[in-house]
Amino acid sequence: MPLRRFVFHIFLFIPFFLQGQELLPFVENFTKSEYFGDNQVWNVVQGTDNAMYFANNHFFLRYNGVKWEKYSLPNKTIIRSVFVDGDRIYCGSYKEFGYWHRKRGKMEYVSLSKNKNLFLGNADNEEIWKVFKHNGNIYFQSFNEIYIHNGNSVEKIKFPSQISYCYLIDNTIYVASVRNGIYILDGKTFRSVKGWPELKENIIHGMEKNRGDIYIFSKNNGVYIANGNKLIPWKSAVNDLLKSDVILAARFIDENTLAIGTGLQGLYIINLNTGEYRNINRRNALKNNAVLSITLDREKDIWLGLDNGISHIEVNSPVSIFSDSSGILGSVYSLSTTDNGYLFVTNHGIFTYNNKNLAAIPNSQGQVWDIYKNGNEFIIGHNDGTFIYNGSALKWVNPVNGGWKFLKSSYDNAYFQANYSGIAVYKDINDLAKWKVLDSITKPIRNIAQNKPGELWAADNYRSLYRITYDPSFNVKRVENVSAKNNINSDYGVKIFNFRNEILFLINNTWYAYNSISARLEKNIPFNDSFRNISDIIPIDDDNFMVIKDGRLYTISQSGGEFVWKLLPEKYYQGRLIMENTQLSKDGNRLLLNLDDGFLAFEPESDKLKEHKITIEGFYQGWPIDEDTDIKYNQPVQVNIISGYFGYNRPDLFYRLNEEGYVPVDNGSLTLNNLTSGKQELVVYYNDGVKYVRVATYNFSVGRPWYFSFLMVIVYVFVISGIFFLYYRWNKVRYNQKIRLNEEELKHRTQILELEMDAENKLRQQEYEKHMLEMEVQTKASEVAGKSLSIAKHSEMIESIQEVLESESDGNHVKSRIRKILKTNTINKNEWLNFEKNLIKSHEEFVEKLSKKYPTLTAKDIKLSIYLKMNLSSKEIAPLMNISFRGVELHRYRLRKKLDIGTEESLYKFMISI
Repeated sequence: MPLRRFVFHIFLFIPFFLQGQELLPFVENFTKSEYFGDNQVWNVVQGTDNAMYFANNHFFLRYNGVKWEKYSLPNKTIIRSVFVDGDRIYCGSYKEFGYWHRKRGKMEYVSLSKNKNLFLGNADNEEIWKVFKHNGNIYFQSFNEIYIHNGNSVEKIKFPSQISYCYLIDNTIYVASVRNGIYILDGKTFRSVKGWPELKENIIHGMEKNRGDIYIFSKNNGVYIANGNKLIPWKSAVNDLLKSDVILAARFIDENTLAIGTGLQGLYIINLNTGEYRNINRRNALKNNAVLSITLDREKDIWLGLDNGISHIEVNSPVSIFSDSSGILGSVYSLSTTDNGYLFVTNHGIFTYNNKNLAAIPNSQGQVWDIYKNGNEFIIGHNDGTFIYNGSALKWVNPVNGGWKFLKSSYDNAYFQANYSGIAVYKDINDLAKWKVLDSITKPIRNIAQNKPGELWAADNYRSLYRITYDPSFNVKRVENVSAKNNINSDYGVKIFNFRNEILFLINNTWYAYNSISARLEKNIPFNDSFRNISDIIPIDDDNFMVIKDGRLYTISQSGGEFVWKLLPEKYYQGRLIMENTQLSKDGNRLLLNLDDGFLAFEPESDKLKEHKITIEGFYQGWPIDEDTDIKYNQPVQVNIISGYFGYNRPDLFYRLNEEGYVPVDNGSLTLNNLTSGKQELVVYYNDGVKYVRVATYNFSVGRPWYFSFLMVIVYVFVISGIFFLYYRWNKVRYNQKIRLNEEELKHRTQILELEMDAENKLRQQEYEKHMLEMEVQTKASEVAGKSLSIAKHSEMIESIQEVLESESDGNHVKSRIRKILKTNTINKNEWLNFEKNLIKSHEEFVEKLSKKYPTLTAKDIKLSIYLKMNLSSKEIAPLMNISFRGVELHRYRLRKKLDIGTEESLYKFMISI
């Protein structure tokens, strides 16, 4: 099946699916997963401390608007009833009754029936179903007996027959029996009310007096009204419904409004003047249709105890909600009032709401953006074009699709329509089939504004701000990208706002106004100071508008040059705003705000109560903080800020911790972490729209960290004292050691000085001895040289003899000359011995090393070695050893063999290396 046909068939059945949708007071539901209790809530009351108390089967619940507390009776029986008297909360259970009172932040129970032998019967219904006060006594009522507590003792009275409940009207106790009608308890006796026979065989679940009449609410036969002895059925259209819906509880909200809780269809709220009623049930707001109990809080709002859960209904709030729980309606993008109800345009199509009936207009499915009311007709900007709805029929008039905004020009006697492809112009609103497109701008335009003829301001659906000028025939003269011209690069999602005939632009979190003289954008100081970080701005009228900031809605008015902010509590629309498409329309004194699945209606002039009695409770590790509480350093502290209001009058609070910045209080609960040690001051404020007003102060102290505790301080004192003592001792030891070191150093220096002096003396002695040795060596060397000279002379003598022998032939003459030569050159034998002795002595170390290394050497070998060390030639050695040159060479050869050195190695270098 094609999609359009499928959607069309669904829309045909929408009136059936959405029967009974209506504008209802705000309902806040609490499930057992939130209060951690049981299903049935049999009774509800509000205490003098403004907290709500609940009889929740096995549990006694307390709720102060911030925190749920859960308690149970010592015998763990089911709690059926609760009643407030001063600071006591009386309760009744199975064979048990008593009262609760608050002590050190907790509820404590005191039994009034324990050990009194009051419940002696065998009946299973000996449960206390109702508690009330009469003539200073507290009455505890079961179905068979009533127990009267006078403050000291308990008296028991048995009913003449089984009853449902007792009711106190004009200081008279009416007892509603199950089968025998109504009794009046007079002292300790019962007398039957004779004029009300219709109530026999009726179970009565409520009796209240209003406008001089007694209203009697029967379980299955509707409502009766008693005036004196006359009893008549209530003449109301809703009474027939109540007969089949099973009345379980009833309560007058005021003299004109009655609330009736049923077992099958939830709660009925009836206007006694007009007969109109609203039915709040599971289909539209409640989590359960069985209403077991009803009470009013001090704001005159309703609390319901349900068969499964708790509901809080703000019947006296200026805020009402229309919600479509079926999902057929879709997200509402715009709405308008009609003669009989409302007209919605949504992402699913166009819908009407008349006589509590929501219906889809045939052939309207698709995305719809805008409604403009023109007399009795509505101009609708649809995804498929522009339509007109006249209250009975929908008519397609032109193909201008995606009409986001329809604007009436106050200057050019024309109408403009921002749409998917630009801006359309209509000269006659009654003939929309004729239109003209502003040329030169063919892109999606979401918003437009005008404050002078021939000029139009337009915001692109994505980015950029345009200034469009045109002639009287609507021919475009110029299209100027103003944001680009002013070098504003981040110009996404431009917002245009016309305030008191001045057009303002929000671009990248900065407000601008256009200076026509300089043709430039200039920052607007008042709006930048007040509305810089907002998400959206929605006009209301010339003097009022709304803004969205941090997901919250504020109505803004101006007083004495200052903007006054008034918060619309977030709970009414949380998670349901259509960002970038939030719109407001008026319905008399009310404003209608579109939501994801419906709309919200509220009266902006309704002021909250200005006086607030704020109670602050602090908890540490689950226990209330008092003067004896020892809060450890860097541990979290839970703070509950309680106003005593649960509905619209609940104040919007802020807090400052130790004079830091203002922080909103969400849901009345704070968790303070990373607390410093010492005194903490928590100050709570209420914002009156202009300034913060101080309403409460809470002080507590946080202990020092463990490392700064008294014990640790003592430890630190001992440790520091020990450190100083050890330092002193160490310093003293070090000083003594330094003195000893100095003494040792002085001693060592003295010893070193002595050693240096000894060494110096020894060195001098050695130098002296060395000098003497050198002198001796020089002497010996002179002697050696002398001997060498003598030897040389012997050699010269021998040569002279040889020469004589060769030149002379005369033997005698030769002998004579030889004798003369020998006499001349005779060498003393002692002189030669001294030479050899000095030679050995001058080379004593060398001789010792050589002899040790080569022990086989002879004295002759050693003398040759000495001569070789002296670098003498064989020719010079021969006469010293008194052998021939040839003999020296032979002796050198033999020495090489003994020393085991080759012929290529120098004997001189070998000798000097030893």
